[in-house]
Amino acid sequence: MILIDGKTTAANIREELRGEILAFQPRAGRAPGLAVILVGEDPASQIYVSNKERACAHSGILSFAHRLPAQTSQGDLLALIATLNARSDVDGILLQLPLPGGLDSQACLAAIEPRKDVDGFHPENMGRLALGLPGFVPCTPAGVMELLRRYDLSPAGKEAVVVGRSNIVGKPLALLLTRQDAYANATVTVCHSRTRDLAEHCRRADFLFLAMGRPRCITADMVREGAVVIDVGINRSEDGLCGDADFAQVSVKAGAITPVPGGVGPMTIAMLLKNTVQAWKMA
Repeated sequence: MILIDGKTTAANIREELRGEILAFQPRAGRAPGLAVILVGEDPASQIYVSNKERACAHSGILSFAHRLPAQTSQGDLLALIATLNARSDVDGILLQLPLPGGLDSQACLAAIEPRKDVDGFHPENMGRLALGLPGFVPCTPAGVMELLRRYDLSPAGKEAVVVGRSNIVGKPLALLLTRQDAYANATVTVCHSRTRDLAEHCRRADFLFLAMGRPRCITADMVREGAVVIDVGINRSEDGLCGDADFAQVSVKAGAITPVPGGVGPMTIAMLLKNTVQAWKMA
């Protein structure tokens, strides 16, 4: 069984980006810049933003943090986004979700300049993804695909099942897996909470991608012997963080599996940095 180490892989990517930035910075005349907007006091979001800031500092990316109170109005938030869109030292803008109640996240995401949308959530970038055109890809699905490449796990011509249909993970991941690429070209089934006989769908999968957000809901009897299991779920339980798979059981049957924590999670931030460097070079 291959344990897919996202933590080490993400560290390697950050080092690669650091070298890339050092080599390109004399030509650019400045370091890449990422603006992060955090509205409210959500503890998980605060930890996530702090982790992003540390990763930026390590790789040589300037981080511009904007921490706003939960009472911030829609107009004030849109005004800040407009200001960041116009700044030449800001290459990427990240709006930390979820937003507090009363704020329209879709309207705010759509207000971000597509060439600075390093989270890949702008309708233009999502449309480009659907059409197979170049653009920014949402960071978590991009991280999943990077793990497949770096561990030489190709789903080409095989059955891939994605459990989850969110705009952040499930939908874009399914699109990426159907692309004409050496580490895509899969036959993809998308399942969700309303899927009839979910276990039967999962058992067909050569590659099983879990992103439903239900702790340990995928058990060993639902997994094919030797399957590659990529667990995107991050759930809080009494004994700490866990994924959507019952890791202790499923890891015995899987041919390769990501742990939680330490699997896909670190890759999300690494791909955010990679998108930011790409935006910087384009600018």
